[in-house]
Amino acid sequence: MPILDRLDHLHRARAIEGDLPFYSLYTVGIAGERFFRALKDEGKIMGTRCTNCQVAYVPARLYCEQCFTHLDDEAWFDAGALGRVHTFTAMHIGLDGASLETPRVLAFVEIDGTDGGLVHNLDEVDPDEVFIGMPVEAVLKPTDERTGSICDILYFKPAR
Repeated sequence: MPILDRLDHLHRARAIEGDLPFYSLYTVGIAGERFFRALKDEGKIMGTRCTNCQVAYVPARLYCEQCFTHLDDEAWFDAGALGRVHTFTAMHIGLDGASLETPRVLAFVEIDGTDGGLVHNLDEVDPDEVFIGMPVEAVLKPTDERTGSICDILYFKPAR
């Protein structure tokens, strides 16, 4: 069937049985690599701020999504480990479908002083005590255990 022909009946669809080998490697790109290297090596959550429209991104970006300005080295800054809960949910059922003994709290944490944030676990808090706007801080793995992934942040806990 030529590519421009429309498939109007299911019986006209063709299938070829067998295995199709497929290999993929996801990369985080230039900005993502720099973000994760700083998290791993320095324990810093890095952001970028557009000098044109002042939008501050966390995680850091290479280009401003608002005005398409290239965010060069001067745009990078340490966003810090403090933020606020923008929204959250308490999971009572795990990813395997089994009931969790204690609920797991996931939140979108807006990093202070930025227009962005991270989806991550909350811990060291009772799920019934979590609230929108709650100040939190990132808890990182020990330096020698970091691998350069978002899991280098163990969780966010209530800020003291």
